[in-house]
Amino acid sequence: MQTFGTILLLLLGIGALVIVAIFFYFLKLWVRSAMSGARVSLFNLLGMKLRGIPPTLIVDARIRAVKAGLDIATDPLEAHYLAGGNVINVVQALIAADKANIELSFQRAAAIDLAGRDVYDAVRTSVNPKVIDCPDPSKGTTMLDAVAKDGIRLLVKARVTVRANLARLVGGATEDTIIARVGQGIVSAIGSSPSYKSVLENPDHISRKVLDSGLDSQTAFEIVSIDIADVSVAGVSGAREVANVGALLETERAEADKKLRQAEAEGRRATAIAAEQEMRARVQEMQAKVIAAQAEVPLAIAQAFREGKLGIMDYYRMQNILADTSMRESIAGGDEKPGPEQPSR
Repeated sequence: MQTFGTILLLLLGIGALVIVAIFFYFLKLWVRSAMSGARVSLFNLLGMKLRGIPPTLIVDARIRAVKAGLDIATDPLEAHYLAGGNVINVVQALIAADKANIELSFQRAAAIDLAGRDVYDAVRTSVNPKVIDCPDPSKGTTMLDAVAKDGIRLLVKARVTVRANLARLVGGATEDTIIARVGQGIVSAIGSSPSYKSVLENPDHISRKVLDSGLDSQTAFEIVSIDIADVSVAGVSGAREVANVGALLETERAEADKKLRQAEAEGRRATAIAAEQEMRARVQEMQAKVIAAQAEVPLAIAQAFREGKLGIMDYYRMQNILADTSMRESIAGGDEKPGPEQPSR
């Protein structure tokens, strides 16, 4: 019985020592929270330690929030830490939003942080808008290239002032989308301008037209203004650049039409040559037929002699007629045509 009592006293002593050790381990944090008005119980501190959550981080975050006039319990802070979020960054964002009279709940701030966005930077951007260059110089392009209706090529650089839209920060498009949309809007606006002179005279007309297009739809930002920082005619700064793209295109089109017409003329010439050769072949064919027909004349005369249809005097008269005809043609300068072969007497 005495042994049991000794063991019991020993266990009670060990338990008391553990409780005292835990008390002194968390005493500094407990006193800090109590003196700051952000009281956290010793059991909560012990629970944080057992759950693998650094109590110092949670206490510091709660103290910051309470001192800024925000009462944030430890449970949502612990849950956000366990989810992999940045507790201090979220609390800083809530404090900045509260001081700037921006409505931002802890749930939304935590969601923005867990989505991979810097919620504190987003709040600062919402309060103090930032400027984005269009196009982005880091992508290797410093000027937008656009062509007006008169064919003149312009180089444009714009500056876009945006502020963060906290309501669309989760799931909204990033800065790259803003830059791409603004660039597309500027190129389209210049392309619809009747002359490059109107763009140079009123660059704000381009910016207003682009701004009225609602380019910040479904993005994490709200476009405050679009300012044309620089606009110039291509070809002025460098000889290699082509300023009048329209004239160049017309020249190339005329050159292409010229080559097409030359090809068509060459085709017609080849067709004409082929037709000429064909006609010459036909002439030769017809001459061959004439010669063949003339070769049958002596045979017909001989047949007429045998049948008694042609007399010797008729034959001589025919020869005289042929001789007279040949003499007249010779006197007139005509070519001598071959006649029928005279039989030997």
